[in-house]
This record gives sequence, structure tokens and C-alpha cells, in this order.
Amino acid sequence: MTLTAMHLPTTVVGSYPVVKGSGLMALVDPLKHAVEVAVGDQIAAGIDIISDGQVRGDMIHAFTSHLPGIRGAAVVGKVQSARQPITLADTKYALSRHPKVKGILTGPSTIAYGLSIETTFYRNREELILDLAQALAVEAEHLQNAGVALIQIDEPIFSTGAANLTVGREAVNAIAGRLRVPVCLHVCGDLGDVIDEILRVNVEIFDFEFSNNPHNLEIISKKDLHGRMIGYGCVDSADPGIESVETIHKRIEMGIEVFSPDVMLIDPDCGLRMQSREAASGKLKNMVAAARLARAEHPD
Repeated sequence: MTLTAMHLPTTVVGSYPVVKGSGLMALVDPLKHAVEVAVGDQIAAGIDIISDGQVRGDMIHAFTSHLPGIRGAAVVGKVQSARQPITLADTKYALSRHPKVKGILTGPSTIAYGLSIETTFYRNREELILDLAQALAVEAEHLQNAGVALIQIDEPIFSTGAANLTVGREAVNAIAGRLRVPVCLHVCGDLGDVIDEILRVNVEIFDFEFSNNPHNLEIISKKDLHGRMIGYGCVDSADPGIESVETIHKRIEMGIEVFSPDVMLIDPDCGLRMQSREAASGKLKNMVAAARLARAEHPD
């Protein structure tokens, strides 16, 4: 699988600090400027596969506010697909600015565990997860048809021990099975107790954090990826400090000792939404510089 013309391409997990605009346009769409800033900053940093910035609310409400059957944080009826695409407009804007864009969905398990079930339609959370998967698959198809390079499904709940990973895997597979583009599963946190179940998911790319959780590198070094790619988190998304190019480069080299450069995508551990714009931009610029150093040291 080739995502870009070069190895060790850079990407983002998704979210970016929200920089709101002002003036008349901000009254029409208060977050349009935030999308433009997020996309522009990623391009300026030299990111190879960008996102739309995920600036329109938290990762759960950004989707649930559009899904019939959900009101606020409560499930009140059968969950169905959105009447209109949710993230398509912002993704199309990103595609108008850059040739390689990833579409991003919050995963059905993570969404389900952020909601209360206040209807007798669902006997348990597992049934809800499977209906959410069907609704999200429709959104994924919209993004695929728009021309995204890949689609990422975010399931941070997978590493917490709270989720039913058997059902979670079935739900992610249900989305991925309807797509032609490569699918990436992003799971942050410690993988120690869940890695075997996660690697059973039928996706082409796994995206994990290795900066804030360096132990994950040891864990996954003992596993067979069966030719699948690794999104290699090498920038600490939780740290407001901007790591040096040298620090990030050392982390990338640690990954290259385990994985072939041909199967690695270089990215932060997680989204950068909680950082300042200056920190987020600085982290991405240094990550790109570090990836270029590693690319020069490990030519095709």
C-alpha cells in the first residue's frame, strides 16, 4: 500500500487548536476561520497528509448532534445515519487546498460510551455500537467519494478496559468493509492489555502513541503486523512544550529499529486541539523536519 510517493510520510491524528474568526463571516459560520487556520498551518508545516482540523466541537458531540435517535448526550430512539453529511464540507475545503487529506470519524464504541441510553429500543450498549457503526459507515462513504486518501477511525476507548473489544472490532470492521480507501484505526493510551484484540481488526493502518507511552514500542515489537502500516506517534500531544527536531528524530529512529520505514506514517501521539496554536504549529514543523532527516538517512 502506497499513500504518498515517499516513505516516512507525515500526517496528523486530526484535531487542531480552534482559532475563531471575527467579522460578518464569523456570524455566518463562527468556525470557518478555524478550519482555514488548521488547514493552512498544516500545509505551512509541510504535513503530507492533512486533516480538516476537527474544530467543530468535541469528538463525540461533533457527530452525535447530527444523528437521529440521539438528543444531547442521550440515546432516545433508534440511531440512524445523518440526514446530511457531517464532516464533508470541511473535508472538501481541505481537499481544495491540499492533494492528500484523511477523513476522520470518532469510532462507534467511543461514541457509545459517551452516551446514556434512555430508550427501550436498545437492550445494551453493544446493540447501540453496531447501529452507530452503520450510521458512521454512511459518513465514511461520503468522505471516500469526495476523494480522501484514507479514513481514520478514532477509538481511544479501546485502551481503557471499558469497551467490549469483540463488539468494538465487529463495529470497526463493519465500517471498513464498506470502503475502498485504506482505513486507519487510532488508539491512544497503553496497549499492554489490548494489543492482541486490536490487531485482529481488519484495517490497513494502526495508529498508536509511542512518545507519551514508549512502552508501546516494546509491546508491538513482539507482534506480527502482517504487512500493515503503523501510524507512529512521535510527538507528545499532552506536553505544551515544543520538542526539538533532535528529540523527535531520536524517537523516529527508535521506531525504525522495530519497523521498516516503508510501513511508517509519522504523526503526533494524538490530536493537538488542547495546545496553543503556536505550540501545535511548532510541534508539526519540528516533526516534519525530523521526518525529513530520517528519510535522508534511510533512502528507498
